[in-house]
Amino acid sequence: MIMATETGLILTSDQLRQAYLGFFESKGHKIIPSSSLIPQGDPTLLLTSAGMVQFKPYFLGEATPPGPRLTSCQKCFRATDIESVGDATHLTFFEMLGNFSIGDYFKQEAISWAWEFVTKHLKLPQERLRITVFLDDDEAFRIWRQVGVPEARILRLGEKDNFWGPAGDSGPCGPCSEIHYDFGEEVGCRQAACAPGCGCGRFSEIWNLVFTQYNQDKEGRRTPLPKPNIDTGMGLERTSAIMQGKTSVYETDLFTTLLKCISGLTEKKYGADEVTDNAMRVVIEHSRGIAFLIADGLMPSNEGRGYVLRRLLRRASLFGKRLGLEKPFLAETAGTTIKQMKHIYPELEQKEDFILKVVEQEEARFSETLNTGLELLENIMDEPETEQEGVITGDSVFRLYDTYGFPVELTKEIAAERGFSVDLEGFTREMEKQREKARASHKFELAEKGDLANKLSIAETAFTGYSSLSQKTTALNILVDNDTVSTAKKGQEASLILEETPFYGEMGGQVGDTGEIRGTKGRFSVTNTVRISPSIIVHQGRVTEGSFNTGDEVEAEVNKERRLDIARNHTATHLLQSALRQVLGEHIQQRGSLVAPDRLRFDFSHLVALTKEEIDQVQRIVNQRIRQDLKVSAEELPYQQAIKAGATALFDEKYGDVVRVLSIGKPPISAELCGGTHIRATGEIGFFQIIAESSIGTGLRRIEAVTGRGAEEYISQRLSDLTRIAETLNTKPDAILDRATGLVTELDSETKRALTLEKELSRKIAESLLNQAEVINGVTILVARVSPSRIEALREMSDLLREKIKSLLLVLGTVYEDKPLFLAAVTPDLVAKGYNAGEIVKQVARVTGGGGGGKATLAQAGGKDKNKLDEALGQVKKYVAEKQPE
Repeated sequence: MIMATETGLILTSDQLRQAYLGFFESKGHKIIPSSSLIPQGDPTLLLTSAGMVQFKPYFLGEATPPGPRLTSCQKCFRATDIESVGDATHLTFFEMLGNFSIGDYFKQEAISWAWEFVTKHLKLPQERLRITVFLDDDEAFRIWRQVGVPEARILRLGEKDNFWGPAGDSGPCGPCSEIHYDFGEEVGCRQAACAPGCGCGRFSEIWNLVFTQYNQDKEGRRTPLPKPNIDTGMGLERTSAIMQGKTSVYETDLFTTLLKCISGLTEKKYGADEVTDNAMRVVIEHSRGIAFLIADGLMPSNEGRGYVLRRLLRRASLFGKRLGLEKPFLAETAGTTIKQMKHIYPELEQKEDFILKVVEQEEARFSETLNTGLELLENIMDEPETEQEGVITGDSVFRLYDTYGFPVELTKEIAAERGFSVDLEGFTREMEKQREKARASHKFELAEKGDLANKLSIAETAFTGYSSLSQKTTALNILVDNDTVSTAKKGQEASLILEETPFYGEMGGQVGDTGEIRGTKGRFSVTNTVRISPSIIVHQGRVTEGSFNTGDEVEAEVNKERRLDIARNHTATHLLQSALRQVLGEHIQQRGSLVAPDRLRFDFSHLVALTKEEIDQVQRIVNQRIRQDLKVSAEELPYQQAIKAGATALFDEKYGDVVRVLSIGKPPISAELCGGTHIRATGEIGFFQIIAESSIGTGLRRIEAVTGRGAEEYISQRLSDLTRIAETLNTKPDAILDRATGLVTELDSETKRALTLEKELSRKIAESLLNQAEVINGVTILVARVSPSRIEALREMSDLLREKIKSLLLVLGTVYEDKPLFLAAVTPDLVAKGYNAGEIVKQVARVTGGGGGGKATLAQAGGKDKNKLDEALGQVKKYVAEKQPE
């Protein structure tokens, strides 16, 4: 729908998106689809936060662009704004329209086309537009004057406002120039000096033109790029607000459907009061980010990118509860996002079921801990010491986070509402302590490896193991206890660094090779091969004969059979991932792996346990592809070319300009970026057998499997076990199932008979105890030691005794499986007087070195020292005698 307004047009967000891309396509730009919110091959960047992220390799000259002029509408996410969301302006997820020049045009064209688009195509009144330029960018100032902007409407600002830094800790950067829309003097601070950069809301930045001239390294040094580039960004949401005559992005068509959804769920009207409006904006804004992040492969976790998603989910859930939503609701708001945006971003529809399952599962999980976390936080803030200091300690914040999954950001927000501050430094220290504990188990720390690498005068070890398992080479360095030495003698454990090596150093989940290094004066048994940097390979082991000196000519030979076992398992992991995607869906992404000679382990994103049928289907597909004897081939390609061709990459992995692509079959049924070693054809794997499937965390599953010789050994062992079981059951292997079924039926029958007898015995014991009841301090108590009984029998006795004695405090003790066991029961009338079965059983069990608990009316406990059972039961009378009824 297009209508006349002061701006000249009303454009929907879809129309604006299309108008922008169409305009720049007419200027010779190639339209590029949005890349993922998870930056591929760039671990320096948490999430895609700008349109230029996918073009960074082009700007740096590391890859060849599909054209010198590009334009896109990029999905973006900025985690720094999460806590600000709720006001009328801030967003975490947004769309960024952009036009880019890769060494083609520069400031003249970028400024001229920007002015043409906003004034002639969007028909924004020129008097409403203000321009900012970098302090000393006279060239940009001159061009703005040339296109017709009066000098009075051009403002020079410093580096804080008009210099665009790199996306991440390094990368392309340069001065920028911005177009701001003026809502008028009646908006904002109403000061005569108000101008862009004021922050009062009168001016809205709609377009940023970045003149990318430099590359900034991690130390902040800037060097000129080979060719200057253009990187611009127009915020779709902000510009939509202007084009639709709104002062807030939340009033545009991008959010009205979501507002309608949350209003219907809460039965509250948007605009009625600011507190409600704030909570509604949090829920709908986060619902958009949640849907898009999951669609791009992110899963909730407690680290990195996954923690950003978890924060969104939990913050949205918390604000939903503040709106009165006690039942799960985020699947509905995320579903609304999918329906609204799927025509632009088809991945939302393709992964809709998975997105909603992740949301439902995470929201349910958080609901279980939220009330506990809120209650604990309230208790912490009510403590006299906390109230007096006005600070929640780092230890308390960490406990809420680590034990109850309560995000520190929520703790901070809730605390601020009550006027408390949070000791974030203390929390960081506690987190670091936890990380140190985790790191303590690692044998070869990265820091130590880095220090060692710096000591050596070696740039890299040439790896020749893809094509050969032996190599004549030179011993460059010998290490003993991580110190360089000139000689290693028989019996010494040492590490050798060679000029070239066929030995694969542990990396990417694949274990290191073993084998032997032979010199003219000695032999060296290689027990492991590791890397002290990605390019330096170290052979660890022992000198078994003679000695080795630096500079010796040697021959390195890999254990062939072991290498082949590893290669079979590695190629099988690629087949496994492909089969999992075929059976379970494209949401499957590798989250970790282990490739060893005897087994393989593959961790992947998936919400629920695989059914037996799914496991069987995956296994069938892998074995079918093994029997097809598909060719396995590797080729080196530029990273961007490999990704565009469909090769699978690990999101958290840092890749070089040129990558190795491992393909299976032609056309490939699997293509992955992989530097590991593989067999030549899938038939060499022999056979693939899944031996376990399990959970390793929320939304993460693990499959363990064996191949080749490992599979042969596994199946042989199982058949041997089957034979022994048949012998034990006095039957044949093919009759085991019938024999076992018959025994289970007999066992069930005997168990029922035993339970009936136990119940009858419990009744008789209970009746025999009735005359042992006595009154102490006005309370009828019964304390008794009974013959060895299960806890179920003790409960049966308790029920019978409370039927006979209507007001009773009961404690029973027994020794079962050589350990003391207790049960306490208190009738409701005595609970009302302050007697508590949970407290009583804890005191009793403590005497025997145990513990337990339960409800006020019924509780149980266990102990360690059976010899103190009678002493423990003696505590009951003392407790009742000293207790003052309420």
